[in-house]
Amino acid sequence: MIKITDDAAQALLDLIASKGKGEGLRLSVEKGGCAGLQYIMEIEIQGDGQHVIEHLGAKVFIDHDSASFLAGCTLDYEDGLSGAGFRIRNPRAARSCGCGTSFEEMAPAQS
Repeated sequence: MIKITDDAAQALLDLIASKGKGEGLRLSVEKGGCAGLQYIMEIEIQGDGQHVIEHLGAKVFIDHDSASFLAGCTLDYEDGLSGAGFRIRNPRAARSCGCGTSFEEMAPAQS
């Protein structure tokens, strides 16, 4: 499904501890954003029918409708000059917006 880096797992655990609520990060994809599809991230409890990916105790919940968009992605956390936050590395994105929260999916290969 997706890979969670060590940095992302630690940042997620720290975020949940500071908020005092939630069990993990719900990660989904919806239409919108400047590139056509956008990532949605929310701290929540696990819902019915969600895939659960766990790394170093940090949990990410992915609903069935978003799973195909997120297959092969990596959830990372960066803290740099351009800001801190979770980043999705999507090898299937044809292009991404500058802020990294939306993307356009590559067209499927023709056979």
